[in-house]
Amino acid sequence: MKIPLYQIDAFTRTLFKGNPAAVCPLESWLEDKTLQALAAENNLSETAFFVLRGDHYDLRWFTPKMEVDLCGHATLASAHVIFHFLDPSATVVRFQTRSGLLSVEREDDLLSMQFPARPGAPVHPPESLIQGLGVQPQEVLFSRDYLAVFGSEETVKSITPDTSHLMKLDGLGVIVTAPGKEADFVSRFFAPKAGVPEDPVTGSAHCTLIPYWARRLRKKELHALQFSERGGELFCTDLGDVVRIAGHAVTYLEGSITF
Repeated sequence: MKIPLYQIDAFTRTLFKGNPAAVCPLESWLEDKTLQALAAENNLSETAFFVLRGDHYDLRWFTPKMEVDLCGHATLASAHVIFHFLDPSATVVRFQTRSGLLSVEREDDLLSMQFPARPGAPVHPPESLIQGLGVQPQEVLFSRDYLAVFGSEETVKSITPDTSHLMKLDGLGVIVTAPGKEADFVSRFFAPKAGVPEDPVTGSAHCTLIPYWARRLRKKELHALQFSERGGELFCTDLGDVVRIAGHAVTYLEGSITF
């Protein structure tokens, strides 16, 4: 069997930056164990699989270890593949997912996604979080992920996480964030439980980051940078129950998987 394979760098205008995602369009769904094996073999933070269903696509996301319920950069990458390779005349693409119906709109070379907002609720920081980050946050919130807030981007950059402690936490991952110097806010994201020690750029984390920073900064339009070895840029809007997350994407690889 052969299936198409694209590798897309998301949330960047430049190759070798942003977050790489594998994208595999399918004619019909394969067994879950096969999808998971393909994602493990690709060994990227996410592999997206989708199947055309009339006026929308069914979309699923897999890390090397597990299926997840929401992924921003692989959704952006999937839309990029559809807009550039499968349906170049389209301006909007809709995905049915485990998190409901998601849409991606093309505005020139900027792709804009609408995702459900996931505001965090204040919590007492677990000891495993403090030990895992090695520094005391100013405040901690929780939704799907822990959100640890710090006073400066230098602190965010300096964190060297101890994943053995972060593995003990409930939730999917840990977001660390602070006010930015060249952006409204900056962040990093660690998800060792999902097989992703540090994600280069994490769209889904901004479902929690955007409501927090919109409230704190009292503004709806936000510019965000995610610090990692590759780095990424996001353009964000707080819309209440949903958030708009926009970014660019570039194609790195086009080929096929044979198995």
